[in-house]
Amino acid sequence: MLDDLTDRVADVVEALGYLGVALLVALENVFPPIPSEVVLPLAGFVAGRGDASLPGMIAAATVGSVVGAWILYGIAAAVGPVRLRGFVVRHGKWFRLGERDLERAEEWFDRRSDAAVLIGRCIPLIRSIVSVPAGFRRMPFARFTVFTALGSLVWNAALIGAGAVLGDRWERVGDVVGLLQGAVIVAAVVLVAVIVWRRVLRPRLRSAGDLPADE
Repeated sequence: MLDDLTDRVADVVEALGYLGVALLVALENVFPPIPSEVVLPLAGFVAGRGDASLPGMIAAATVGSVVGAWILYGIAAAVGPVRLRGFVVRHGKWFRLGERDLERAEEWFDRRSDAAVLIGRCIPLIRSIVSVPAGFRRMPFARFTVFTALGSLVWNAALIGAGAVLGDRWERVGDVVGLLQGAVIVAAVVLVAVIVWRRVLRPRLRSAGDLPADE
């Protein structure tokens, strides 16, 4: 399936050039099965062999990144903080989450929204997701756009540049990104496990008398 997807991505990039890269990257932000570790190194390979400009490919990818981020931001902003709060009030008990937990998360994001978006755009798997809390909190649109563009520029330049340098071996970039994604997944699993232990399992064990109060 991945080989078939790679072939289709290659066909789009070959046929549409800059426009194809921008469209694919925009879709990748909204539709994760289109992997940036395929689109971007391939764009670099095409530029490296002289069929396109390297700065042009980076610019096209960055435009696509911003457009894709706008879509997720818009969806989350349309849902808004009021509906999100209502969801937490109705269903948060299943996750041991309350309004105060949501308030703390909102306060944290409001204080660090610029850094969260900028750095988040450079982290696999987080790159698209970070647009969602920005939309929920209705982060000022101009600021969101600037920091999304800057973070995306770093990511796009790194992967496209690597593809240009590696040439026919551009697919090796995906191996490195895969390792980074694996590390992010492990970190996420550990974080979820800690939250489940603290919020769900430990309180239940304490209430059942199976766990001392000081543990």
